Amino acid sequence: QVQLVESGGGLVQPGGSLRLSCTASGFTFSAYAMNWYRQAPGKERELVAWISGNGATRDYTDSVKGRFTISRDNPKNTVHLQMNSLKPDDTAKYYCNTFLFIKSYWGQGTQVTVSS
Repeated sequence: QVQLVESGGGLVQPGGSLRLSCTASGFTFSAYAMNWYRQAPGKERELVAWISGNGATRDYTDSVKGRFTISRDNPKNTVHLQMNSLKPDDTAKYYCNTFLFIKSYWGQGTQVTVSS
């Protein structure tokens, strides 16, 4: 079955960095785009970044452009989100996601808290 497992969250001071990872299993990883979403308390879940199956195409929501970088390691079935210059507004639970056929799959999420 499809599984997505996130790691790498934590508490960081404003201006700091974190690297999130998502390890996937149960499907042909390199064939599918991967997404990072986040959800802050009281807010809707939003798409932060996505990357195509071969890694050639990627995009970001405007609020993280220039600060976050999404990448993937297909032989290791892993997608990363490098987050630099973190701000308190980046505080949220971050989720790995992919869409296979007609179903959306989610990891359990990893909490990122940006606070001094």
